[in-house]
Amino acid sequence: MPDRDTELRAQFEEYVAARRQALLRTAYLLTGQHADAEDLVQLALVKAMPHWAKIAHDPEPYVRKVLARESVSRWRGRRWREVTSDRLPEREQVGADQTDRAAVRTALLALAPRQRAVVVLRYFDDLTEVQTAQALGIAVGTVKSQSRDAMTRLRGLLEVDPVKVPTSGAAHGVGEGETP
Repeated sequence: MPDRDTELRAQFEEYVAARRQALLRTAYLLTGQHADAEDLVQLALVKAMPHWAKIAHDPEPYVRKVLARESVSRWRGRRWREVTSDRLPEREQVGADQTDRAAVRTALLALAPRQRAVVVLRYFDDLTEVQTAQALGIAVGTVKSQSRDAMTRLRGLLEVDPVKVPTSGAAHGVGEGETP
């Protein structure tokens, strides 16, 4: 019969095998670099392992919290340093889809780290406002305001026209000067 440590190690290994790619995608969106994303996931898993007995029943919130917080902490420590790139500076021939992805990636990287974390957790990982707030250790109201500000900034960076909301009269088929 396997002992408790062996069982926990097996559960951890299963989790890593099942969730590694999803964690890497989230980390990539948080960092913008493949190598940094791999380092971030590795760090999150290293930090999760000692707590595995407590979090094994639902490790995802804990691991996401570590990813988001470490991403912000790493950015603060590196913001004045040179940033490495995994691409050569020459222009590549890219299709429209790749161009759109590159534009979104560039715009996402232009956001402040906390705004980027909120956008990634809320819209990419599809967390609720409460789950995002818990993952980042901030208030729900802060998630709402950071999300609003980030989306406004992204729209500006991507030159997306905001959705035009009709006036209440126009929405009901009432023209100017008419009363409902």
